[in-house]
Formats: sequence, C-alpha cells, structure tokens
Amino acid sequence: MPILNNYTQFNGRHWETGTVRNYFEYIGVKAPHTALPYSEALLMGVSGGVVMGYFSFAYEGYDPHARILTRNTFDPFDNMLARLGVVQNVQHTNKPEKGVANLVAALEEGIPAIVWADMWSLPYNAMSYDDGMWAMFPILIYGYDETSDQVCIADRAQVPLSTTTHELATARGRVKQDKFRVLTLEPPLPEKLPSAVQLGVWNCIKLFTEKPPKGSRNNFGLQAYLRWAELLTKPTARLSWEKEFPAGRKLLSGLTNAFGDINIFGKHGRAERDVYADFLDEAAVLLNKPALTEAAAHFRRSAVAWDALSLALLPDEVALFKETRELMLRRRDLFHTQGNGAIEGMKGIDGRLAAIMDAMEHEFPLDAAAVVRLRQNIADHVMYIHDIENDAIATLKAAMSSQ
Repeated sequence: MPILNNYTQFNGRHWETGTVRNYFEYIGVKAPHTALPYSEALLMGVSGGVVMGYFSFAYEGYDPHARILTRNTFDPFDNMLARLGVVQNVQHTNKPEKGVANLVAALEEGIPAIVWADMWSLPYNAMSYDDGMWAMFPILIYGYDETSDQVCIADRAQVPLSTTTHELATARGRVKQDKFRVLTLEPPLPEKLPSAVQLGVWNCIKLFTEKPPKGSRNNFGLQAYLRWAELLTKPTARLSWEKEFPAGRKLLSGLTNAFGDINIFGKHGRAERDVYADFLDEAAVLLNKPALTEAAAHFRRSAVAWDALSLALLPDEVALFKETRELMLRRRDLFHTQGNGAIEGMKGIDGRLAAIMDAMEHEFPLDAAAVVRLRQNIADHVMYIHDIENDAIATLKAAMSSQ
C-alpha cells in the first residue's frame, strides 16, 4: 500500500489551518508575496482570524465547563479555502471499505489525503474513550499500509504519528456527518490572495464588534470580555461563577477549561494573538497598508496579557493549581515533540491531574475570601485584555478603511 516516503511536513499546529498548511507545502505551493510556503498565520487570518468567545454549560454526570473561543469558529475551514480560490475534491461514503479505497487512491496519485477523525478515538491523543464525548477534526494521511497495519499521520505534532488501520477506521466513522470523508485540494489562486486577506480581516473585525452569525452578542467579541468579567464578580448574576463554579472541583474544572482553551487546544498558547500579529505583518505587505503593523503591535501586547491571564487562572501561589498548570503544559509539549512516544507520559500526567481534581472535593486550598480574590483578579486580567483589544480592533479597522 502507498506511503509518501518524501513527506516531511510537520509544522502545522491547528487541525484546520495546520493541516492545510502542511498539505500546501507538500504539493509545493508558494505564497506570491514571500516565495515561501503559505504560513499557518496567513491561513488563520484568511479563515477569519482571532475572536473572543465565552460560554459555560454543564452536562449531567460531568464537571461543568467554561469554554473560551480564541479563533473564528464560523465555518473557518471552508471560508479559508473559498477565499483562496481552492477547489475541494471531496469524496464521502458511509462504507468503510470505500472510504479506504478513496484514501488509498489519493495516496497512489502521490498526494496526501485529508480525512476527518474523532480525537477521542485516536490512541496517540491518549484520551480516555467516552461515549458522550466526540470531536471530528481534519488530519493528514500520508501513508496507509495494510500489510504492516500502519497509517502514517501528520496531526499537530512536530513528528510523524501513526495508528493502526482499524483505529483509523473507528475514528473516521464516529460521526455520520464526517464519516469516511476524503478531501484533496487544488492549489490556491495567487490572484485571490489580497481579497482573501481583506475578507479575513473584516471577518475578524465584525466578530469583535457586531452581532455574530449565530448565538448571543454577549458571548462574542469585545462584549464577551465584559460578560465574563461580570460573571466572575457578580455572585447573583445568572450563570455566575459563584453558582456554576463554586469552590471545589467545579471551580478547578472551570479554571482548567479556560486555561486549556487559551494554551493547549490545537495551539501553542497566548490565545494565538502573536500568531495573528504575524498574519497582520504579512497583510501589511500584501495590501500595502503599513498601518496594519500598528494593529499587530497591539495584538502582541495582548498575547503577553493572555499569558498573564493564564497565570491568574492557575496561580503559583496555590501549589496544586501551579502543579496543574505545569502538568497541562508538559502534556501539550510532550505530544508536540514526541507524538506516539509520549502516550505513557501523557497517561501518567492525566492520572495525576485526575487525583488533583478528586482532592478538590475534600481539600480545597482556598477559603471563601480567597476564592473571591481569585475571581476578581481573573476579571481584572480579562478587562485588561478587553482594553488592549478594543484599541487593537479600532486600529485594525482604521488601517483597513484607509486608502
């Protein structure tokens, strides 16, 4: 069975933009303004860029969740490709055998194949399988060998990943909407790049300042910072942290959810504000709008502020919170650098994190007054980021509106 032995592209960090970045580099696509492979920062900006989103929810039998969205989630993958003029060659089937045949056919043509797979079902993620949890994300397949029962994968890690053919089939078949889908891409159209960048930037601006395509305005953009700060500091508010994330394991759950979304979920940290700043520097050249570099500087300030917020969520002053933060980052970095070789280490970290979470039920390290101070400090950091990004978006809008 075919394996692309010359495949060496493992720089992509996010499922969507990273997978496309790796794919384009392998097929030899170069960006017209740099003569280098399309950067992931550029693809992220074209897809809609960064955003702020805040949600909380709870499912029966699970700890409550506090979720932070840091990048555009409104069809970013398809928007990115459409804006770049990329033709998508899609094959979709409910039959596992046909799904394999379509995958192998792409590899036999000498190109990798993008498929959608459930992250909980792929063993190299070292996540405990849960019937109630699934998430389908695009990954890149560059080898499929039934004889050795090995699939070669590029998926966020800086090293090759592998799984068995059965494990891949299970992951690909988890959700009907994405079941056994195979995607290959035509190269982007260079002449479309300036308009793609403009559309991506305006998409970002609108998500910060206008009502989102779906959902409440309070949950997105600049308004979401105000909403989160309110819920942290006003105990009587509906969905307040006092009610939804009281002292104990529920509070630690909310803190780790937010920390993970800022630093770990398909990203390297800092809510990707530094990545977006890199995009704006490229956009300044592409659009001949030097003022975009001023907006980039604001987002680099924001990146530092998001780091500070991360420390406020799991501060050094609380030993178990500090240990949790360091373990979560170590797990992320182990996967990025070691891939399959990190599985046992990641499972060990997960065991310790579970033990810390259980300890919160009976040995919570903060009294009531300290919990109030913790939430207030987090809210202060949230509002500091709000103020920086308010200036960043205003600068960005002015730069885009200039002749």
